[in-house]
Amino acid sequence: MGKISIVGLGPGDYSLISQGALEALSSSSNVYLRTKKHPTVEQLQDKIQYTALDYFYEKEDNFEEVYGQIAKFIVEKGKNEDLVYAVPGHPRVAEKTVGIIEGLCIVNNLELDIIPSMSFVDAMYNYLGVDPAEGFKLLDAFELEESYIDISTNTIITQIYDSFIASNVKLKLMEHYDDEQEVCIVNGAGIKSLENKTYVKLYELDRKPELFSYLTSLYIPKGDKKLYNTVHDLQNIMKKLRGPSGCEWDAKQTHESLKKYLIEEAYEVVQAVDNDDIDELIEELGDVLLQVIFHCQIGEEEGFFNLGDVSSSICNKLIHRHPHVFENIDIDMNKFDKTWEELKKKEKGETSVTEGLQRIPQFLPALTKAEKIQYKVALVGFDWDNIGDVCKKVEEEYKELLDECKSRNIKYIKEELGDLLFSIVNLARFLQVDPEEALNLTSKKFIKRFKFIEDNAKAMNKTLEEMTLEEMDKLWEKAKFQ
Repeated sequence: MGKISIVGLGPGDYSLISQGALEALSSSSNVYLRTKKHPTVEQLQDKIQYTALDYFYEKEDNFEEVYGQIAKFIVEKGKNEDLVYAVPGHPRVAEKTVGIIEGLCIVNNLELDIIPSMSFVDAMYNYLGVDPAEGFKLLDAFELEESYIDISTNTIITQIYDSFIASNVKLKLMEHYDDEQEVCIVNGAGIKSLENKTYVKLYELDRKPELFSYLTSLYIPKGDKKLYNTVHDLQNIMKKLRGPSGCEWDAKQTHESLKKYLIEEAYEVVQAVDNDDIDELIEELGDVLLQVIFHCQIGEEEGFFNLGDVSSSICNKLIHRHPHVFENIDIDMNKFDKTWEELKKKEKGETSVTEGLQRIPQFLPALTKAEKIQYKVALVGFDWDNIGDVCKKVEEEYKELLDECKSRNIKYIKEELGDLLFSIVNLARFLQVDPEEALNLTSKKFIKRFKFIEDNAKAMNKTLEEMTLEEMDKLWEKAKFQ
């Protein structure tokens, strides 16, 4: 069983390699370099024998696969022999292979020793004359899409090898920083003969391709103009509104008092969609998001939950309900609705279909609730075979309603009217029509036609009360063709 020693080569200047790293490199005949594309390697050539692993970059499609394959290679070698694995900078700073190797060593019970040298981050701050104690965030250009951009702290972005990568970085950063934000392109930090820095506006970042190489990093000082375009920004605003120097109205709200606003905002989102108005949709979705953040802030103040709990809950739910995406489990997509309901039952600890029906919110619009009930029982086979049977049921309920109308017993009339509406919702489900939407369209159509009647009445210098029903019926028929 061998031993793996991981050493840092420093930022690039020979004087910045640690004594421990030099001793490990010079005393071993079994040295592997993640890459020989590092200025220090040229100065070590006469002092050490090594094998460069750059060829892995040509074998794999992306960096994650490269790092994984290099790590596996080193660990397999280390099972049988002592070796030294050398990486640029400090082994603990922005070196993905080191973390993977460390994990594999634990699994394989291999001895691991990590010998540091100065990191390129230290070299950058020394060169820029900035104190890292002010705080900073270190990001990888290849992982920027998934990273949280915090403009309230200094940021360093590594691996900006060329203007194409710089362009992608620029576009991502412009979602968070002002276009005029000053940034610094830093080359060769820690290598006296190569060090240079160029300050440019963010929008100009990719306009000088000659500035980019494998030694390029980007330094972005704290943003000086807030764009307010993250959920974190909204959280901070809500904290201030409910804080000691905030707004009295916001501070006194509760989960109970906010209920109606969430419902109202949700309906306004639907209206924006119906209006096909993108600006309105953006605004109304923002109002819905505000309600979510409002409730989370109250939950955090009361000590019961926060936004992290809410986010964790929905993320875990989505992962659990999509095993075909996250666990590569084969699912018959023709039966996905049934699978979805079964997964929901499992999450809720339900053992019967009835429990799922009882869980449907009481305050849903009646048509929507009826549709949900029918949908859930249909999944377990309690359904009509064809639309003809559904239509017969509608006719049957209509006749029963007429019979009760003759008796004038309001209790039974209400019951039969409910049965008729329920059967019509079932018909809508078979026709794949949203009953709420259908009824809203009819209401909208009714208002338009009634307006036609009222406008014509005014043109005749009449009020609606002065018109006969026959006159209004004639105008109603004309309205159908408007």
